[in-house]
Parts: sequence; structure tokens; C-alpha cells
Amino acid sequence: MKQILSCTIACLIALPALAEDDPLGTLNPDEMTWQSLRDRAARGETSMTLCASGYMMTKSGDHATARAIFERCAEAGYTGAMTWMSQLDNNGLGGDYDPDASAAWDRRAADLSDPVGKFNHGMNLLRGHGIAKDAEEGRRMVDAAARDGLDIAKRLQAADYDPNAVTPDADEWRFAPLF
Repeated sequence: MKQILSCTIACLIALPALAEDDPLGTLNPDEMTWQSLRDRAARGETSMTLCASGYMMTKSGDHATARAIFERCAEAGYTGAMTWMSQLDNNGLGGDYDPDASAAWDRRAADLSDPVGKFNHGMNLLRGHGIAKDAEEGRRMVDAAARDGLDIAKRLQAADYDPNAVTPDADEWRFAPLF
């Protein structure tokens, strides 16, 4: 009995050390912590649920974690993550305020046929925010988003493409030309 107890204690002491060096992974890893989600994204993992967790991160105010997750997912082709990267860049959340990067993310999502990306890209073109102003192309992008069923795009069409109709509380100074 004494030998069994002695072996049991020695085995229990050795298990954590063995688990850390296990080439097959960590025994019982954290799966539901915010850090584990950020770590998974840093390792290059993407999935619908991992990418969606970025929303929870940014809504809780952890913009750095949201940015890490959304950036990984956007690079993997998740268009919803692209539009969230645009929102983060456009508001300086988890990084610098960067309207050019914001517009580039919207354009990338639009190029991949994402309705929200089309709408946002159209708004950027209408305003000339982060991209050269091109009202004709902006209306075309908004029209495409409306054909895809995006209600806000339909509202903008009905308002003769006046951005104030869909963003009445926008900071006008932000969208004014810089020259």
C-alpha cells in the first residue's frame, strides 16, 4: 500500500511538468478566457466563433484584443471582421485614428461582395473620407448594397444619397476635406 501511495504522489507531482512539455498540447487548456481567444488568433487560428468573439471584446472596451482577433480574421477573408477593422481604425480604437486604413478595409470587404462593406465603401466615396471623393462610384456602391437587401442603403437612396440621412450625429469636421 505504501508503494502505491508513494507512486501516486510522485506521479501527481510529475504530471504538470510532463503536460507543459507535451508535444501534443496542454492538458486541459483554458478555452473560454479572453486571453485564450487572443492567443488562438495569434497562433493563426480562425473560426466563425473566434472571429465573432472580437465583437464581445470591442463592446467590453478591450479594443486591443478585438483588434488582434479581427485583424487575424480579416486577413483570413472574414468580411465582417474587415468592417470591424474599419470601425476600429476610423475611431482610433486599439490603435491610431487612420481613415485611410478604415477606407481600405471597407473597400476590401466591398470587393468581396459584403453588403455592409459595399455600403461603407460607398459612404466613404460620397464623403471623400480616407479615399478620393467619387460621388458617382459612391452611389453605385450604395445601390449595390441596397440590391443586396441592406435597409440602411435603401434609406440612403431614398434620401438622395445625403449621408446626414443615415448618420445625423456624425462629426461633420471628420468628413470635411483636409485641403
